[in-house]
Amino acid sequence: MSSADEVNQKHKERMERVNEIKDKQLAEATREKGLVIVHTGGGKGKSTASFGMAIRSLGQGMKVGIVQFIKGAIPTGEAAFFAKLASLGMPVEMHTLGEGFTWKTQDRQRDIATAGRGWQKAVELMRDPSFDLVILDEINIATKYEYIPVATIVDELTQKREMLHVVLTGRNAAPEIIEMADLVSEMKVIKHPYGHGIKPQRGVEF
Repeated sequence: MSSADEVNQKHKERMERVNEIKDKQLAEATREKGLVIVHTGGGKGKSTASFGMAIRSLGQGMKVGIVQFIKGAIPTGEAAFFAKLASLGMPVEMHTLGEGFTWKTQDRQRDIATAGRGWQKAVELMRDPSFDLVILDEINIATKYEYIPVATIVDELTQKREMLHVVLTGRNAAPEIIEMADLVSEMKVIKHPYGHGIKPQRGVEF
């Protein structure tokens, strides 16, 4: 047997073992439930990942609700995109209820009131049985600064409908939310253009 044949044979055997493990895991995963999903960490891509899930869900014929906390000071590509989808009859609602970065408003009581309005809309969507996926974008920032009590969010998520998926994004996710979540991903910074003096780019940052 040639060295290339040996490499190919070893690869085949390794993939057969991997396939057996994956098939076993899939066979043992028999439960079906709505997931609590957290995208957190200091790296870029938390909201982007959640919007990818929104697109995937819409492709499956599911209804999607999005509430954006913090964001709202400038027009974004995602808001324009989902508004266009909604105008075409796609089952998606996006509510951008923030006022921008907290260091810009510099008014804690105003930020608390703004976050409260966002949370009211979030609760409304989560309790509406027509929604299959609800994304709470940047809500982790609202809990970090104690604009919304973590216990309030945990209580609502504990009582959510069995098959409702809820995604919470933003850095510094509260330990209590991480503990109760079914899926948690942490984005890590390796490089960021800000560190090289590059300003936010259209289609990348907004």
